[in-house]
Amino acid sequence: MAFTLPLLMWLGYKEVKSQMVEPQAVLVLGGSTKNLEREKFTADFAKRHPNLPIWISGGSPPRSTQKVFSKAGIDPERLHLDYEAVDTVTNFTTLVDDLQAHGIKSVYLITSDFHMRRASVIGEIVLGSRGIEFKTIPVPSKTSPEPLEKSLRDGARAILWVATGYTGAEDTLHKK
Repeated sequence: MAFTLPLLMWLGYKEVKSQMVEPQAVLVLGGSTKNLEREKFTADFAKRHPNLPIWISGGSPPRSTQKVFSKAGIDPERLHLDYEAVDTVTNFTTLVDDLQAHGIKSVYLITSDFHMRRASVIGEIVLGSRGIEFKTIPVPSKTSPEPLEKSLRDGARAILWVATGYTGAEDTLHKK
């Protein structure tokens, strides 16, 4: 019981702290290459946040993604497309140092609602290791949340990356 109060205080502090930092960019974890759902959602979101750069990791082919944003009237100079990632952990590890190099301290994190728990666990570890906070913006879907085991597995992989620079991805090594 003595452990519960400090934990709740820390979580409350973290929540208040994250509400104080205005996001400076949008980070999108690309999704299905078929329907461009996350890209379309982000293009609409970007219209309401016209000064934020948009970082997209993975997902649909570059031409398709660029078309969605062009059709929405989003300046292509705002887009930073990255296709180095092979999975959710590497969505973060391939971009975190670039975000930090651009002085970004807070991002809007956009991904599908069913994927947000796992993305948040990884984001807390990887983005947090560079002092970057995030606010989640889930893309609505009709899919059930992913199993908790995926969040636990990828959280462990994110910790491994922070400690060693290795993501645990089968065909890639992403250095710190």
